[in-house]
Amino acid sequence: MYSQFFINSKLEFDQAEMNFQKCIIGGNWLMILSLTITIFCIIMSFGFNELISLPFQIACHIFTIVFAAFFKLGYVIRCVGVHGLGYKVY
Repeated sequence: MYSQFFINSKLEFDQAEMNFQKCIIGGNWLMILSLTITIFCIIMSFGFNELISLPFQIACHIFTIVFAAFFKLGYVIRCVGVHGLGYKVY
């Protein structure tokens, strides 16, 4: 079993397995962080558009696209780690 968010100190890995574990953990954290920021930007762009300035709305729209791309990048990094450990289900 591989670690999801932290490296399990009870399990011993060689260097290649440790690198793939770090890919999984890094990808998971990148997906969580980028999803949180993307949801925040969507809420600010569409939920509170009367309360915020136009430049801030424009920035939120841009960051929605950018952090959605980071979410996809995190998923690809996670898939590389899972594939490297030999799992067939991502």
